Amino acid sequence: MPRLVFHPEEVKIISRRFGQGAADIDKYIALDGYKAVQTAIEKGVDWIIAEMKASGLRGRGGAGFPTGMKWSFVPKQSERPKYVLVNGDESEPGTCKDHVIFLHDPHAVIEGTMIAGLAIGSKMGFIYLRGEYRYLLKIMEKAVADAYAKGFLGKNIFGSGIDFDIVTQTGAGAYEVGEESALMESLEGKRGVPRIKPPFPAVVGLYGGPTVINNAETIASVPHILLMGGEAYAKVGSERNGGTRLFGISGHVVNPGVYELPMGYNLKKAIYEVGGGISNGRKLKAVVPGGSSTPVLTADEIDVGLDFDQMGKAGTMLGSGGIVVIDDQTCMVEFALRTIKFYQHESCGWCIPCREGTDWLKKTIGRVHAGGGVAKDLDNIRYLAENMLGRTFCPLGDAAAMPTIGFIKKFRHEFEDHLNGKPCPYAHAEEPALV
Repeated sequence: MPRLVFHPEEVKIISRRFGQGAADIDKYIALDGYKAVQTAIEKGVDWIIAEMKASGLRGRGGAGFPTGMKWSFVPKQSERPKYVLVNGDESEPGTCKDHVIFLHDPHAVIEGTMIAGLAIGSKMGFIYLRGEYRYLLKIMEKAVADAYAKGFLGKNIFGSGIDFDIVTQTGAGAYEVGEESALMESLEGKRGVPRIKPPFPAVVGLYGGPTVINNAETIASVPHILLMGGEAYAKVGSERNGGTRLFGISGHVVNPGVYELPMGYNLKKAIYEVGGGISNGRKLKAVVPGGSSTPVLTADEIDVGLDFDQMGKAGTMLGSGGIVVIDDQTCMVEFALRTIKFYQHESCGWCIPCREGTDWLKKTIGRVHAGGGVAKDLDNIRYLAENMLGRTFCPLGDAAAMPTIGFIKKFRHEFEDHLNGKPCPYAHAEEPALV
């Protein structure tokens, strides 16, 4: 179980109840829980949407789409029921932020789901956790049951005449169902493969009804935003990137953990001050800034702000906020092999560019790492990856291709050091196990 960490430069908004026993509903209520949803009922849909737009909250799952705008896309009138779907299928390597929310503040997820339901006119929400989070499912199920027992869920919530129900569900441990349309397929009891778009979920989603799908951290932020006000929340972050974010700092750092930092916080400071610097007195070689699907940054590229726009200008992405720190004793070819093995294993096989592309990348990078590669392999690796980009039904193909292109582009010299039977310069490193 991850230990709670603290740094003076953290801004505690979404994590302010962590470590205070807020999984207990009475404690959550004592800490201003369920006040935001009652205010939302009183002030109505237009106020909710306006506050969310003013907050500058962008999707914390990785896409970074403005949340208030996403909610406003749902049609006001619909013949089919509308749904709210919370994506807690946190399967991106290097990412562990949703885990601590479910563990320490599950009622924030429930309350945020209710507010999203009010905003779009939905009476039903689903909270979907990754398959490996079975022990967190028990916590979430108890929180939902306690909310029903208090009369906060079900018929006539808070005496408002509004009905709202929540169902919890876990997946079967498939990374693919983190993609929103595959998540809906899984929830409907089908194989978790992506749907072709359009239509988009806001119009035709779960069970054919208009659906809002948000990451668990996004949803858990909502009650805090309504309590403090959208404009006040926006001011905490950077331009066009409102509020704070839970960043999981892991890898070769002295103080790994999940920290809540303002959007736009400097990556270099996050590593050397919040994370305590590189462990064992080593030097920094590289950083994966937003989970394994984001392109790598070298040690010379980390003086940049942690928000969607600044990361984009730096040639990478903020992604899911999983900052993986890599020291100078790490073989980047081995790291690339470990990464592509994960995506090859998790590809659903639905489309050829992803199914075949990830397999050939794994074979080629594996051959290079084993010392059996030739110079042409390096060009083939990049060619394969570039031809996967934008040619798959869902972003899993891109998630495999983008980091691979980054590795071969920025650390080509390390790949070259493995060619023509040369042993790995980091021979102490064992062959990585399948992630």
